[in-house]
Amino acid sequence: MNLVNGKTIFDLPLRVTYYARVSTEKEEQLHSLDNQVTYFNEYIKLNKNWQYIDGYIDEGITGTSSRKRENFMRMIEDGKNKKFDLIVTKEVSRFSRDTIDSLLYTRKLLEYDVCVYFTSDNIITASNDGELRLTIMSSMAQDEVRKLSERTKFGFKRSIEKGKVLGTDNIWGYKKDDGKLVIDEGESKVVKEIFEVYANDEKIGLKNLSLYLKNKGILNRNEKPIHQNTLKKIIQNPKYKGFYTGGLSTVVDYRSKKRNFNNPSEWTIYEDNQAVPPIVSKELWEKANQKLLSRSKSASLYQKHQTKYVLSGKIYCEKHKCGFVRKVKHYKTKGDIIR
Repeated sequence: MNLVNGKTIFDLPLRVTYYARVSTEKEEQLHSLDNQVTYFNEYIKLNKNWQYIDGYIDEGITGTSSRKRENFMRMIEDGKNKKFDLIVTKEVSRFSRDTIDSLLYTRKLLEYDVCVYFTSDNIITASNDGELRLTIMSSMAQDEVRKLSERTKFGFKRSIEKGKVLGTDNIWGYKKDDGKLVIDEGESKVVKEIFEVYANDEKIGLKNLSLYLKNKGILNRNEKPIHQNTLKKIIQNPKYKGFYTGGLSTVVDYRSKKRNFNNPSEWTIYEDNQAVPPIVSKELWEKANQKLLSRSKSASLYQKHQTKYVLSGKIYCEKHKCGFVRKVKHYKTKGDIIR
């Protein structure tokens, strides 16, 4: 799109859409999104030269990675298909907080003859200095994300030192209240049953435990059977025996949000029945975890032998109720015989 003969984007007959985004789904952020949408609707329709095209909205999505934003990517594709000529958005940080992403997608859009206008920053990508100003503003937005990530890490560290329970309010058997856990009477009964049945019934494993709970009508919050991986995490969680646990993972890249799970030796863990009231006894917790550990070792050894050779674990004697094993007979005068 060329701006020629002294004309601006406001003087041209353009098909105009908008892009709006908020990074969380909190009520105040969604209210901000409503305000953005109302503003852009009125802003576009008030210009007699412009034709309004329905906008693109992403809710509760981070701006550091464009590929996670479904409607953003749909907008780029629609731009390629010539569905509009101009995108209006509030500021560079709403469009992207990554410098490379900002330049990559604004250049792509210009190739499709689509211009982006950042109202708060007064940047028009089709102008002569548009890319230079966009680069500067994108770099500043990206650096703000880096600072925010560092402040968040610092806050987490201080919270751990003060014994505040971190993480979401999504832990079975508890509700969070001002940095402490409060026992949920209904869900805590399920947690107790999980530990008691698993620890005291030698024949039952995680898969059968899930089936056992399903048959008793005990399902997850989505009304589906509790998955065996979820049951494993519940059994392994020290919080259920009244232990504070922090520092389980670390964000290693603020741009990709890549998170590394720390070795248990790096966790902050200690008994604190005030911030984390126990649901099961330490003895029951240890008993369940000892069983979990022994079964994991047995399963690993079993899997190792089951996949060692092509026919391993695949031939079974119905008469004697046992599996065939591979034997190799060595001869000095002839080659080995496998049977």
